[in-house]
Amino acid sequence: MIAAEGILNIWWVWVCVALALGLLELFAPGAIFLGFGLAALAMAGVTALGLVSNPAALLALFAGLALVAWIILKFVFRRQSSGARVVTRDINEG
Repeated sequence: MIAAEGILNIWWVWVCVALALGLLELFAPGAIFLGFGLAALAMAGVTALGLVSNPAALLALFAGLALVAWIILKFVFRRQSSGARVVTRDINEG
C-alpha cells in the first residue's frame, strides 16, 4: 500500500487532480479552479522528471505554481470583453 507521502510522487495522480479540477471549473466557471488545474498539470511534469521528491516541497511548489497560473490567467481573462454595452445616454432623455 502506498503511503500518503508516496501518492504525491506519482505523476498520474497529479494528472487526475488536474482533470478533476478542470471538470470542476466547468461547473463553477470563473477561472478559479483552472489555475489550480494548470498547476497540477505542471506538477505531473515535475514528478515525472523526478525533480522534487519531498512531500512538503511538492506541496509548496504546487502552491507557487497555482499562484503564478492564477496571476497569468487573471491577465489573460482581463483583456476579454464581456460584450456588454455601456450606455452613457438614455434615449428617453431629451
